[in-house]
Amino acid sequence: MNRLSEFLIGLIFGWGLLISGMTDPGKVLGFLDVTGAWDPSLAFVMGGAVLVSVVGFALAKKRARSFLGTAMHLPTARDIDRRLILGSLTFGAGWGLAGFCPGPALVALGAGIPKAALFVLAMVAGMLIYEMLDQRSARSV
Repeated sequence: MNRLSEFLIGLIFGWGLLISGMTDPGKVLGFLDVTGAWDPSLAFVMGGAVLVSVVGFALAKKRARSFLGTAMHLPTARDIDRRLILGSLTFGAGWGLAGFCPGPALVALGAGIPKAALFVLAMVAGMLIYEMLDQRSARSV
């Protein structure tokens, strides 16, 4: 049942990304171009996502178990540190340069958008490089 629920939730998420235009790099770059031909439509998509998240987390905090009966594991870290800032800046720069972020890139890849394949390849390479560097620094401490 969990795998079926995960699949259906992912499918709904993917459809939402397609319908909202988040998988179209041109639309995303138009949203990020606040000094040019700004397209504010994705602000409503993000606002809706934030609203759903706020309500979802408020409900989740009141529960000990998920709707599927598993234990709730909510994030506890609240520190703003160097890694968070650098990661956020890297994410933002990549999003601004490519017009993709990870979720929409995977949906676009599944939809057969060629630019998404290059982005996903670079994203996976970046994750592998990060893991190698993180393991190396953990061994040297």
